[in-house]
Amino acid sequence: MDTTDSTGNIDRHFDAVVIGSGPAGSTAVRELTAAGMDVLLLEAGRELTEEDFTPPVYGKPKPMGMDIMTRAKRMLGSRQFNQARRSFYSDSSSRFLVDDLANPYTYPVDAPYLWVRSRLLGGRMHAYGRVLQRMSDVDFKAASLDGVGTDWPFEYADLAPYYDRVEELVGVYGDADPGVEHPPAGKYVGPGHLNEMEQEFKQVVESRWPERHVISWRFQAPFLDRVPPGIREARKTGRLTIRTGAVVSRITTNRRTGLATGAVFIDADTKREHRVTADVVMLCASAIESVRLLLNSGSGRHPGGLANSNGLVGHYLMEQSMTLGFGDDARRPGYFGPSSQCEPDPFYGNSGGFLIPRYQNLHGQTEAYKRGYSFQGLAGRVPVPEDSPAMFGFGAGGEMLSQYGNHVSLSRRVKDKWGIPAAHIVCRPDDNDRAMVDAAVRDVTEMMEAGGYRTNFVASTFGVHSKRVWPDFNPVQRAMFRVGIRMSLMMGVSIHEAGGARMGHDPATSVLNGVCQSWDVPNLFVTDAASFPTGSTEGPALTIMAVTARACDYVARAHASGELTRPTQDVVL
Repeated sequence: MDTTDSTGNIDRHFDAVVIGSGPAGSTAVRELTAAGMDVLLLEAGRELTEEDFTPPVYGKPKPMGMDIMTRAKRMLGSRQFNQARRSFYSDSSSRFLVDDLANPYTYPVDAPYLWVRSRLLGGRMHAYGRVLQRMSDVDFKAASLDGVGTDWPFEYADLAPYYDRVEELVGVYGDADPGVEHPPAGKYVGPGHLNEMEQEFKQVVESRWPERHVISWRFQAPFLDRVPPGIREARKTGRLTIRTGAVVSRITTNRRTGLATGAVFIDADTKREHRVTADVVMLCASAIESVRLLLNSGSGRHPGGLANSNGLVGHYLMEQSMTLGFGDDARRPGYFGPSSQCEPDPFYGNSGGFLIPRYQNLHGQTEAYKRGYSFQGLAGRVPVPEDSPAMFGFGAGGEMLSQYGNHVSLSRRVKDKWGIPAAHIVCRPDDNDRAMVDAAVRDVTEMMEAGGYRTNFVASTFGVHSKRVWPDFNPVQRAMFRVGIRMSLMMGVSIHEAGGARMGHDPATSVLNGVCQSWDVPNLFVTDAASFPTGSTEGPALTIMAVTARACDYVARAHASGELTRPTQDVVL
């Protein structure tokens, strides 16, 4: 049920309001409506139509390196002047990202950050790479293993049934991969796929480094109706109301009880302000946006922002360091192998590639740095000219440790198009990140050499590591590339931001409890990656979905008992 009146007002009270419709929000509406709750979904963007998915028109393939030279032209020629820096820019996904002029943010001059985001019904589920991997107790109990940060307030066994549930919902392709402990295998609708070039790389790597497993991507099946499965299923219940173009500015609270009462949103087109009310507020706007909204929802009772009595909202922001290696294989000129065995997507193309899961510090501290990194790559899957060698490329995502100083706050001078203070993002890598990148650069270089590929460049968050880049380029092209790659490989480029409203066991050291419930405001839940106490080498999307499903299980039970509509003596307000 998608209903509002002729003026866009919503004049009824809901059991729950869900803010944001990406991996967290689309999961939340499915779980809550299935439990019998009436739900309002607020999404700042619009719903996509079939016309939005007109396949991009590509000309004759160009050599891989030349695409990078167009970065400056993209930045100057679009309203995505920040997001256009990305090395993996594509028309199919980038058309679904926000307008940077309407949605500004700030960062320190010495700590640039690239914030990539969507405002659409379905959020970044229309723009992400669709690789979905589970986390494990390697992540959830990382602090117990190395003494840094804080453990998650649950174990893998607690989350595993919810991983099962959301994998069945979205449809994930992958393999059991014997010998791979982390990440754990999931419930798959079909097998993964390594093409011939990737299978040869697997044989070379695993024979020389037995601890390094080369496996297929574990990835989401395409949803060809262009509606995220959670939203599709929630609509079928008749208990979902969707309001698009709803830019939420703050969460409202009751002055007497301190409980959340709903939200205020601004119509994206008319800029008219509206209020909605609900018994429960589920904040699912993505890590940085959710923190921004909590901080902007302060009141006399919550002077430092909502759910922030201990001052921790915004702190412990994390991303992933990035190391990239690109090469080519002259033994396969023009090679472009089949992508996968799943149903093809005429708009995005087929998903597929190889992964090398984390192999460092899995069973205690064995390296000079904490935590570790994993790899994701492609071999022979990108079209190239017939007389050009097949492309090979992969990147390492390194886990950033949680640090109090890495944080999100509200800008004092910059506001967005709707008058809401912009996010100010501070995310600086530390010595541990640098040590991990140094090790990843070594591993990237040696694996490409072992595979027999020519190296075109190795670069990272900390700069270019190759003495000579793109051997076929002239000096001007190489200089342009070095400038361009530094512009793109800054913090944020992994698009795996997490933290800022972390879960924990103790109200003094965390913002949320183990079901993502605010310690301060018991009917407020934050279930996107803002809730993560630590990062990972895996992408956060699947864990966001599983954490949301687990939280919604509790919400449905507690709402039915009336527990969430009354304050309790042991909740700090």
